[in-house]
Amino acid sequence: MDLEVHYGEQVILDSASLSIHERDRIGLVGRNGAGKSTFLKIIAGIQKPDSGEVAKKKDLQIGFLSQEFTLDDSKNVKENILYGAENILSLIAEYEGLPYDSPLRDKLESEIADIDGWNLEKRILQMGKSLGAPDLERDIVTLSGGEKRRVALCRALISQPHLLILDEPTNHLDTDSIEWVENLLGSYNGTCIFVTHDRYFLDRIANRIVELSSGTFISHNGNYTDYLYNKTQRQAIREAEEKKRQNFLRREFEWIVRGPKARRTKAKSRVDQYYEVLENNKQEVELNVEMILPPAEKLGDKILELKNVGIELGGKQLIEGLSFKFESKKRIGIIGKNGIGKTTLLKLMMGQLKPTTGRIERGEKTEFNYVDQSRLILNDEDTVFNAVSEGNEYVQFGKNQLNTWTYLRRFLFTDDRINTLVGRLSGGERSRLTLARILKSGGNFILLDEPTNDLDLPTLRVLEEALISFGGVAVVVSHDRYFLNRVCNGILAFEGNGQVYFSEGNYDYYLEKRKKITGKNDWQAESYKRKGDTRVKEKTRKLTWKEQKELENIEQDINEAEKKVEEIEAIFVSPDFYQKYASKTKELNQGLEDAKETVAILYERWEQLEEIKNTS
Repeated sequence: MDLEVHYGEQVILDSASLSIHERDRIGLVGRNGAGKSTFLKIIAGIQKPDSGEVAKKKDLQIGFLSQEFTLDDSKNVKENILYGAENILSLIAEYEGLPYDSPLRDKLESEIADIDGWNLEKRILQMGKSLGAPDLERDIVTLSGGEKRRVALCRALISQPHLLILDEPTNHLDTDSIEWVENLLGSYNGTCIFVTHDRYFLDRIANRIVELSSGTFISHNGNYTDYLYNKTQRQAIREAEEKKRQNFLRREFEWIVRGPKARRTKAKSRVDQYYEVLENNKQEVELNVEMILPPAEKLGDKILELKNVGIELGGKQLIEGLSFKFESKKRIGIIGKNGIGKTTLLKLMMGQLKPTTGRIERGEKTEFNYVDQSRLILNDEDTVFNAVSEGNEYVQFGKNQLNTWTYLRRFLFTDDRINTLVGRLSGGERSRLTLARILKSGGNFILLDEPTNDLDLPTLRVLEEALISFGGVAVVVSHDRYFLNRVCNGILAFEGNGQVYFSEGNYDYYLEKRKKITGKNDWQAESYKRKGDTRVKEKTRKLTWKEQKELENIEQDINEAEKKVEEIEAIFVSPDFYQKYASKTKELNQGLEDAKETVAILYERWEQLEEIKNTS
């Protein structure tokens, strides 16, 4: 293909060529900003390269989930999903428009059956449920960012295209939904190329890993584990070759410095060879993030203790009777379905929300540092340097000072990128910049809400190492199973019905215990009530009088909550935002997240009450 893409002086694709074969499951990896999303857009036909061409099979059907997807706000969830099945709908329309005795009917009927087009409605319902998509009749404008992404994923998958292109398909999906996508792709008859930071997903699905580095592709057969082994071998060979080259240059340099008296042809040839070898060093050294967290101040005897804590929001009991004591050097993973209350628990711990029942005791020496899902809002007109330094040459790193440039280099910002405007950064670079900005604040109790979204694999590995060596307490909300296994030594699992279960050890050990207790891999496969150490299945029941009144009023509550979201969003997009509201950015951002969470909780409660009403 010999693709060339340049953004100013930055080379994204440098005469890059890649062949994609039938039934390939290609995991595309590389650092953030390397050009992965750009390449996916090119093969999807959305973006054109500066030069080179993409040769495609005739009548190739492509399904594409982009990181910057758009949905039609004038249509509901189902209509947006159906937009991805236009090829199926057009075949069905053509079939239905033919005369009964047309010879084309049998051919079209077979084509529709091959892509399971006759079961389109059923597949939409099944896919929406499995991926946790919102109700099919919901308007797009009422959805949160995560809900919109799940709708976009359904739209990309529904047509079962010949070539499926997925850019971070697992973002904003809970563990059960990720496993459902894995099972779908495992039996998928087409070809798939995807970008993801989920290493278990890469290991289970990919049969080929393609690394994009320095503008070119390096292909490895096998899954992610095979790729890591092959890359280690490749790097060892490169290091041996580089050592050999350096030894040659050192010897030749010593000869040149001695200055041969006669610059005859032979001597000149030797000098020319020296400069040729020196000039031919095109190998780019891979840098790694040095994400060392600021040293944690010593914690007191009491760190944080939850005593019989419960909280109800929007008429829904999110947490009930939770007692837990945090200890030094504990790294707790919080898991559960989206919208079940994980972020609410973090806010309770920090005192941003008050419990409905029970109490929370915080130690005098406990200092929280919270990295939320939306992160800090960055000013696109700032340089990377100013975004972190706030005008200072040094950042406070624990009790010591660290040069701002040195600090930013630890997060993989080279000197030219440190002077770059924030608005010109890639999504991954913005994520690293925000982490750099927040983590410099220190604290001995770190709370991370979905920290793995948008981070590339090398950065993820270093974040894991930094948390493992952290001397304080770390609490992480995540659906990244690999991350949870590497980092956590305890799991707090939301089981539903307000129950939160604690398991010592990592995520795999939690799964093992869960399977022994329930005989299933899903706590939420059935509805349970806790009675001591046993679990009893709930019986079908009718709405109580209080619940009936709640159902009658909940639509008005939803409208008011959605209006609140719209009001705050209008402030963010107003032209005079920075003049009027810059000092309130953090409060507004928090308010927006709280309002969206309230909307999601109310909708879930509405569906819950309707289900009880319809099944009683």
